[in-house]
Amino acid sequence: MSNLPSHASPTFVAQDAPPHPVEELSISTDQATILPSDSRVDELRDNAIAQSDSADSDRGDVTPAVPASLLSPSFTPPATPGGTFNPAKLLQQTQQLSHTKAPKLLPCLPEVECIVRARIPTTTGAEMFLHLYHNNLDNKEHLAIVFGNTIRSRSLDKVRPGETEMDRMIRGAYVGTLHPGRVSSWYDDGNAEGAAGDGGPVSSERSTATESSPSQAPLVRIHSECYTGETAWSARCDCGEQLDEAARLMSFPMETLSEMASQQAVPVPSNASGGVIVYLRQEGRGIGLGEKLKAYNLQDLGSDTVEANLLLRHPADARSYGLATAILVDLGLGVDANPHGIRLLTNNPDKVRAIEGANREVAVKERVPMIPLAWRSGGKQGIKSLEVEGYLRTKIAKMGHMIE
Repeated sequence: MSNLPSHASPTFVAQDAPPHPVEELSISTDQATILPSDSRVDELRDNAIAQSDSADSDRGDVTPAVPASLLSPSFTPPATPGGTFNPAKLLQQTQQLSHTKAPKLLPCLPEVECIVRARIPTTTGAEMFLHLYHNNLDNKEHLAIVFGNTIRSRSLDKVRPGETEMDRMIRGAYVGTLHPGRVSSWYDDGNAEGAAGDGGPVSSERSTATESSPSQAPLVRIHSECYTGETAWSARCDCGEQLDEAARLMSFPMETLSEMASQQAVPVPSNASGGVIVYLRQEGRGIGLGEKLKAYNLQDLGSDTVEANLLLRHPADARSYGLATAILVDLGLGVDANPHGIRLLTNNPDKVRAIEGANREVAVKERVPMIPLAWRSGGKQGIKSLEVEGYLRTKIAKMGHMIE
């Protein structure tokens, strides 16, 4: 090996032979277990029958599972070259993960703080306020996109020791509209002089003057970051379309939404109380962009979106929503300040319970489905690809999504 170039793979230490024949070993998250020979044969026979009955094309003979000691810690191909994995067993594992496992709920909400807010004029003509949050769980900058003027952050409006009125306006803790010459964060123009008073610091009690409550349940979308679907124009998923649709429902005038809905014969939820898109930085259902791209390659090799995550030793869905619940509470949409609850834009019924929190800090009054644009328009609009159709079928069949 010494005469090999520097970029060659290092030598591998020989592995001890497994105590049992390979065909009797099973791969799972637990330690390898011994299966009776007849049981293994029956399992392989059942898998072969299931494969022949499926609509998928034949991908070769079933390859027996390999010992856990031979598995890569980060990636395991579905089979040896020319072989295939065990789809029936993987489907069973997927169903157990997705349909028997309760949503991951944090025992107590994390601490969140809105660091800055800024007005964002959009390309559609609507305006929204982008809120940036820090928290005590991770070092990521999560976001809240707020439409309307009735939803405000408590942590942002809270008076901070030693800050000036200019400090408050710079970090977005103001009411009304910013403009050249404005001197008060609490009052605009004519009331600025009264707000300044004797020039002393603003009292903490006055922070409650900016709090308001929606007149009805606002629309809320909890959206997980998807670089490929939102920025790289990927047709493997509908994440970018869902983000655009949520913003459209929250920002467009009701007259415009009603006119567009009449053409597609679908109801339109009211956005009179504004809306919030909580944008969580948990790419790839929580596994990160690098692992997500590996999963894409596995999908091209024949796996679906859930199987690919499992083959990479990740959960089918590794996301959690405690931060989203805490952000909604900070925005005054918790049960302590908002008796109307929220209307959640989602196709995932598990997300409804997860967003409410372990102690029901947020009340979800209604689940508003997000039907793909291609389905609503009969294929005239929206994403058109075989990949997204397979993606949606998998989320319905294996993750319990309700797209209706």
